[in-house]
Amino acid sequence: MFPRHCAVAALVLGLSVHSLAQAPATPPDVSAAPTDASKTASGLASKVLQAGKEDRKATAEDLVTVNFSVWTADGKLQDSTFTKGKPARFALANVIPGWRECVTLMSVGERRRCWIPQSLTYQGAKGRPAGTLVFDIELIGAEPSPATPPPDVAQVPTDASRLPSGLAYRVLQPGVGARKPYQTSEVTVHYTGWTTDGRMFDSSVMRGAPTTFGLDQVIKGWTEGVQLMVEGEKTRFWIPQNLAYDQGGGPRGMLVFDIELITINR
Repeated sequence: MFPRHCAVAALVLGLSVHSLAQAPATPPDVSAAPTDASKTASGLASKVLQAGKEDRKATAEDLVTVNFSVWTADGKLQDSTFTKGKPARFALANVIPGWRECVTLMSVGERRRCWIPQSLTYQGAKGRPAGTLVFDIELIGAEPSPATPPPDVAQVPTDASRLPSGLAYRVLQPGVGARKPYQTSEVTVHYTGWTTDGRMFDSSVMRGAPTTFGLDQVIKGWTEGVQLMVEGEKTRFWIPQNLAYDQGGGPRGMLVFDIELITINR
C-alpha cells in the first residue's frame, strides 16, 4: 500500500525465496504506459483490466480493501498481497498521492493498472524505490474512513446488549467458531475509538496495522468485552467512564470502540 509516513506499517520491499515462488508475473508493459492508457493532469496513467461490479467509487477518505502488486519500471517486484496470501486494508488518507488518485478512479470489483510517476510517489526519498512505479490493483471493498464516526456514538442504542457492569455492545460482523479469549489471553485486533461527540482519538485501522496485547493490560471495558468475542467477529462497544479511563490521561466520559478480533494468540 506504500504508506506515506511511518505511522502506517511499512511494506515489505525485500521478498524471500519462498515469496518469489508465488510472485505474480511482471506485466509486459511495465516499462512505460501504453498508448491506450488514460492519463490525468497530475501525470498518472491507468488502464482498466477488469470492469467493476458496483457503481460506487472509492473516495479519498475511504477505508479500502485491495489486492495489489507493484513493480519498478525495470520489472522488479517490490511488494504483493499475493505473496502474503491475503488482501490489504487501509485508509486512503495514509498513502502516497498517486495510489490515492488511482484508487479513487476505481469502482468496487474493478482491476486497474496504474503507472505512477515519481512526483506522485516518494520523490526520491532515501530508502524508497525511485522512478515510476506500476501497480496492479483490485478494489475489493470501500467503506467510510474511521474518521467519520458511526451514527450511534452519542448514546447506547436500544438494540444494544447491556451487561451488569454497564458495558453495552452490538455485534457488527459474526465471527467463526466458538473459541473465546480469557482474561489473560493475548489477542491481535483492529480497533477504532471515538468519544461521544464523534471525535476519533485512536485507530489501528488508520495506522494500517493491527495491534497485539494482553487482555489484562488494557482498560476494564476492553478486558470484559473482548472476552465475549470469537475470532473474526467485529463488535461495537459503549464503555462507560468507570470501565475506561476513570483516572489517568485518556479521554473522559463514555467511549465507543469498534473492535475486530483477528486472532487469539494464547
